[in-house]
Amino acid sequence: MNYLCNNGKITSAHNPIITADNRGFRYGDGIFETMRCIDDTIPLASYHFDRLYKGLKTLYFDIPHSYTSAYFIKQIIELCKKNKHNPARVRLMMYRGEGGVNDPQNHIPHYIIQSWVLPNKQWQLNENGLVIGLCEEVKKSCDILANCKTNNYLPYLYAAHYAKQQQWNDAIILNTNNRICDTTIANIFIIKNDQIYTPPLSEGCIEGVMRRYIIENLFSLFSITEKPLIIQDIEEADEVFLTNAIRGIQWVKSFNSKIYKNSIIKTISKRLSKI
Repeated sequence: MNYLCNNGKITSAHNPIITADNRGFRYGDGIFETMRCIDDTIPLASYHFDRLYKGLKTLYFDIPHSYTSAYFIKQIIELCKKNKHNPARVRLMMYRGEGGVNDPQNHIPHYIIQSWVLPNKQWQLNENGLVIGLCEEVKKSCDILANCKTNNYLPYLYAAHYAKQQQWNDAIILNTNNRICDTTIANIFIIKNDQIYTPPLSEGCIEGVMRRYIIENLFSLFSITEKPLIIQDIEEADEVFLTNAIRGIQWVKSFNSKIYKNSIIKTISKRLSKI
């Protein structure tokens, strides 16, 4: 039997936990965080909870003083042990309770924690490079919600379905200025002449945890620049890689007809394996 944590109580994952009036279900009114739990530790936990609380404040939640990172980490570890998941992928979803658009019962977040087993304890570079393409049918706006991992995930879901139809591993999503935003599940980086580039948050991409770690901690080893990117930049790059907190860093082998190397990517991957 698999278990989840519903507002601090571990229960069977098969038990119903929301009603038809749930605002997260009705409107996507909430935020979520996906993280790894390994040997009772969450890598980059401070980054995850910084992003979580920033998103809750952006969405006008009232955050109880007891909702500290230590409070949630304890429950995450307990759930992973209950499920015997180590290493584990953990999803912490927070949402407003019940009510219509203008009359929520209150603004205190409810939460659900789930876990699934992962195959490897360390981030590992994919041996077979990813094949990615471009989804032009949906565009992300560059507004105050763009950097948050909200429960309204429709642009990414659409692009993921499109990528599957095209038999790609992932799809690039553009912003409303027709510049590179991110992909369905990751931030995107390119390497050109030993220089690393990634779109700034002002371009509408998710504020990725692994993205932030690379920018803040690998600058002494690599030249990393945040700048707006267009499709031509991807096509002319020497190497391309994707990042997220579950998979770490993933090498992109091809985009359209372009084939990429991965020599610098291998060096970055070795650094990340030490986190």
